[in-house]
Amino acid sequence: MAEATRPIIIRRIKKHHRSHGGQWKIAYADFVTAMMAFFLLMWLITSASQSQLQGISEYFQTPLDPIPNRGAGSGDRTSLIQGGGKDLTRRDGQVRSGSDQPVNLKAAQGELERRDKLRLEDLKTRLERLVESNPTMREFRKQLLLDITTEGLRIQIIDDKNRPMFGLARAELEPHTREILRKLGAVLNEMPNKVSLSGHTDATAYASGEKNYSNWELSADRANASRRELILGGMSEQKILRVVGLSSVVLFDKTDPANPVNRRISIIVMSNKAVEALGKEGAQTKEIRTSAAYDPRTAQPQRAS
Repeated sequence: MAEATRPIIIRRIKKHHRSHGGQWKIAYADFVTAMMAFFLLMWLITSASQSQLQGISEYFQTPLDPIPNRGAGSGDRTSLIQGGGKDLTRRDGQVRSGSDQPVNLKAAQGELERRDKLRLEDLKTRLERLVESNPTMREFRKQLLLDITTEGLRIQIIDDKNRPMFGLARAELEPHTREILRKLGAVLNEMPNKVSLSGHTDATAYASGEKNYSNWELSADRANASRRELILGGMSEQKILRVVGLSSVVLFDKTDPANPVNRRISIIVMSNKAVEALGKEGAQTKEIRTSAAYDPRTAQPQRAS
């Protein structure tokens, strides 16, 4: 009876479920960040040049070494990772100035000069063949001199006592000189190089001296007459970079200033280096003229006299 009236105790266990909160969001954000960094790294690798990749590789191989002790990369040494630059799409890397200039840039410049020289030497060979194949030019081949100078390929057409190029003390070309220049114009037009012309005379002076028409005017007129024949032969007038008359200041035969060989036309197929030097000279001259034409006292341009 006592067991029948004994109370029945029911114990209920309450399970408390902990809330996950935002932890899954943090994990997901870390995953997305890692994937974004991975794809950014892939984009950088595909955008970088070979020299930039080499610089990055050198950095991670020796990350604790000071930057100046590492091998030369293509990037600026002020950059933490050699090979880097402001614009990662650039394929040429950073360019340094002075003695720190990359060796590959100097090598490229040397290669361009070498190719330019080979092109001029090839033109010299072609002109020699032209002289031998053309009857008129072959007849005057002793008066056609070809040589490579510091400025480029020089073609000199020199006068002869019995075979002058021009009329006596005149700028009119003889018929054979016209044919020679026109043949040269056709060949020179095939070259990308610029051309320079200069006229020369012997030291025999005019009766009136240097006051009126002199060897200076004569040499300049002969150079321009030659320029016109080259253009008539097919050479573009845009290729002419300089036409000068030098009178008798640059003699071919210094021992005999009156020698007819001193009367000549010099045509120079200019090298790229010579053209660049002439361009710098022209820029400096322009700067000097601009400065000279300005009066700081009145702040007004002066009239040329």
